[in-house]
Amino acid sequence: MEFKHQSVLLSECMESLNIRPDGIYVDGTLGGGGHSYEICRRLSDKGRLIGIDQDEAAIEAARARLGEFKDKVTIIRSNYCNMKAELTKLHITAVDGILLDLGVSSYQLDNAERGFTYREDAPLDMRMDQRQEMTARDIVNGYSESDLYRIIRDYGEDKFAKNIAKHIVSARSEKPLETTGELIQVIKAAIPMKVRAVGGHPAKRTFQAIRIELNRELDVLKDSLGDMIDLLDDGGRIAVITFHSLEDRIVKNIFKENEDPCICPKEFPVCVCGRKSKGKVITRKPIVPSEEELLENKRSKSSKLRVFERKIIL
Repeated sequence: MEFKHQSVLLSECMESLNIRPDGIYVDGTLGGGGHSYEICRRLSDKGRLIGIDQDEAAIEAARARLGEFKDKVTIIRSNYCNMKAELTKLHITAVDGILLDLGVSSYQLDNAERGFTYREDAPLDMRMDQRQEMTARDIVNGYSESDLYRIIRDYGEDKFAKNIAKHIVSARSEKPLETTGELIQVIKAAIPMKVRAVGGHPAKRTFQAIRIELNRELDVLKDSLGDMIDLLDDGGRIAVITFHSLEDRIVKNIFKENEDPCICPKEFPVCVCGRKSKGKVITRKPIVPSEEELLENKRSKSSKLRVFERKIIL
């Protein structure tokens, strides 16, 4: 299947990154290379782009799409949480900009075999990196009822989490759940009919929860974002696109903490904790898609862009 993905908030990202023609930029979620292509177009012969992705299909698609830029581009198959280590291998200690476009690509959603979609029946997979051994099937059939409840409640924010977990455990006691279709039927049975009749797909939140748990998406983001800010050169910017409130909250809070890290009591006249600001939040409110983009790409609906600029204080 051809790798297709429509880049979200494309012009807003380019403007927010404030691209320097001779700069070094990292796309930590390369995907099909849509955002990276626009970054490369703005770079001079001295500029450089490093693209990172853990999905083999994305790597292949990006190589083809960015081929015209030749030596300007370095593509690495890895998780963005390894960004610092990968840049060290390239003898790069600071960059001018970093972009993260979080979530699932259109290719991953539309390719039923990957098991991300609740629109078609397919094996329970959901791995963003197919080198990983554990799959969604292992979570659905192996997690305890309490752990299933926890992830569906916390990562799916589903008010029927307890009942969904109970139904999953009951169903798998008869036979293991192997496909997305089988899981969907179990989820539907756990949600009242009148609730299923309105709103989105009843399995959406549970699928999101399992995917986040399997790929450690929130842990990776929490553990990596501060380090990525440290990788920025003076005046460099990091732009992060999120697709649900859990990711957005993490980005918002970490950006805020890096802008104002002081932990002194408010009644102290001056700061004595010694924690220095690493820069400033550019987006007091997140940037959201325009009406035009929403019409052209319905998958951009829940996207939000937040931007932080590094300021090195000597």
